[in-house]
Amino acid sequence: MSPTPDTFPSSLNAARRSRELAELTDGPSVDVLVVGLGATGAGAALDAAARGLSVAAIDAHDLAFGTSRWSSKLIHGGLRYLATGQLDVAHESAVERGILMERTAPHLVRPLPFVLPLTPLVGRTQAAITRVGLRAGDVLRASARTSRATLPAPRSLSARETRHLAPGLRSTGLRGGLLSWDGQLSDDARLVTAIARTAAAHGARILTRVRALEVGDSVARIRDELTGEEGFVRARAVINATGVWAGGLVEDIHLRPSRGTHLVLRAEALGGLSSGLHIPVPGESNRFVLVLPQGDGRVYVGLTDEPVDGDIPDVPDVPESDIGFLLDVLGSALSAPLPRSAVVGAFAGLRPLLTAGSGTQERTSDISRRHAVLSSRDGVVTVVGGKLTTYRRMAQDAVDHAVKTRGLVAGPCRTATLPLVGAAAPDALAALDVPRRLVERYGTEAPAVHALGAEDPALREPVVAGHPVTGAELVWAVQHEGALDESDVLDRRTRIGLVPQDRETAMDAARSALFAGSPGGGGSD
Repeated sequence: MSPTPDTFPSSLNAARRSRELAELTDGPSVDVLVVGLGATGAGAALDAAARGLSVAAIDAHDLAFGTSRWSSKLIHGGLRYLATGQLDVAHESAVERGILMERTAPHLVRPLPFVLPLTPLVGRTQAAITRVGLRAGDVLRASARTSRATLPAPRSLSARETRHLAPGLRSTGLRGGLLSWDGQLSDDARLVTAIARTAAAHGARILTRVRALEVGDSVARIRDELTGEEGFVRARAVINATGVWAGGLVEDIHLRPSRGTHLVLRAEALGGLSSGLHIPVPGESNRFVLVLPQGDGRVYVGLTDEPVDGDIPDVPDVPESDIGFLLDVLGSALSAPLPRSAVVGAFAGLRPLLTAGSGTQERTSDISRRHAVLSSRDGVVTVVGGKLTTYRRMAQDAVDHAVKTRGLVAGPCRTATLPLVGAAAPDALAALDVPRRLVERYGTEAPAVHALGAEDPALREPVVAGHPVTGAELVWAVQHEGALDESDVLDRRTRIGLVPQDRETAMDAARSALFAGSPGGGGSD
């Protein structure tokens, strides 16, 4: 018998949302109200709930609707920050990478090998400096106490080894390569969903499609975006975790957003790539384009770092100039440059880079990725800056600040050792008798996802030819992961929507999943 939407205390669905929103609106005060359900906001909800505080977390759209779904899907160890002298940021990144890979989310984060091909565009001096940098990165790994079994040592590759890992590389002038390792997420939006569901399992109310219209010292005016009804939420502390939109809720937040664009290619376009690639940007000493195989028939190529001025859109556009730049850098290392037609999708995210309110001519690539926790005049706690890898530490610092400044009675932070939904030791995950791809996305819940196809074998079939997501995963998204409409299902729970053609093909399956997964809609019971 397949699980029902109420099987797991972490399950998010439309019925739970309606019930908890009714309880929250104009009801008793909660200890903490979090606004924003990206990685940091969901992390703050989990951190506070795990300390024993009563928590509500809201978002005007969906889990991971903003920046948190537009990343490179990497958990970085901080090597870039070593090169710029930001030792504290580098060490923090390495520590948080180890926590995710070895304790809290080993089912979602795994080692990914990277090759930097030594082409004629990479001089011998630059190659020597890079070798030193990779060794320093390995020292950083050791200082963070991440095991060698998790992240192997960097080493040099022969030209033959380099071409074996990346057959599409140009052989002419190829001297070899430099191999290193970092952490790769199965999906950044899946990480946010896992964080939010873990928070829900600890009693947090996780409410999407709820907009904060105003926030103040101990109250927020909200609107249910599904019904248009407005009300108030009373809270002893309010945490603003809305990223690039933080200035829309409180004053005196100075951000300089930066646009990071990625291309989506079919895997066959790059000829059997079995590792990631670092391709140096010509004329830049410490900037690379990343080529990231996803294991689902797609490859991401990114990323740009361009300043964004003016109004901040909900979903950033991808300009043709970004696409051309990425294709040009990629083509500098390939045997045959890829045409524009090889790009089957593209996405862009906005980094919430913190500035001091001046120096607007500073390049966004040079602005620090440090995060900051700020208090407004009316007591709202805002967390800004940072990056996906360090979401947990950002959330901890925000909750610490709220507890201290608002006089809350709370236990210590537990999230450095608290497994997310689906997490387990590698041997336990390996023992699960279900497809590996499901284990790498759902961990210990993979058998329950697979079981949805027991009574309807059609749910075990891919919903789009050439892409592995099955109908069972769409139904699971509705029953247990809080998906409320087709966009939630296709664009954030499964990422089918990153390729517009695939999205269109899967639309009917998404509608069927919403019907099957809703109460009385024909789902299993």
